[in-house]
Amino acid sequence: MSMAAGGSDRGLTNEPNVTPMIDVLLVLLIIFMMIIPLSRKAIDVQLPDPTPTKEPPNAKPDQIVLEVLPGPTFAINKAPVEKAGLGARLKEIYDVRPTKILFFKGDPEVTYQDVIFAMDQARGAGVKVIAAVPKPAAK
Repeated sequence: MSMAAGGSDRGLTNEPNVTPMIDVLLVLLIIFMMIIPLSRKAIDVQLPDPTPTKEPPNAKPDQIVLEVLPGPTFAINKAPVEKAGLGARLKEIYDVRPTKILFFKGDPEVTYQDVIFAMDQARGAGVKVIAAVPKPAAK
């Protein structure tokens, strides 16, 4: 390592000191690493049991299943419901029920907008838990 004397032919050199910039970058990296996990939003999801138990044929289910079909048409326990009356019908069903669980079944051909509309109507009717019903496995 040699040092240039004041009387050299090259003149003065002006080189930035990068040590403070690296310190600032490391501090910013640590801050962002701490903030990112805290800013994530989560949606609670409850998936159905993959091996459901068989019910006896004479058992009357008290479950409410909301189906979103192409068109957009809706059905509650296989009974067709108009889009305009969906929220009122769900409120009528869930006002008297102590358990606010809804099983949701969506057709693969429906739009995301129709699915979210149906879920919003269910939440507005007082449903606390919305469970997704999976598509039956092909045999």
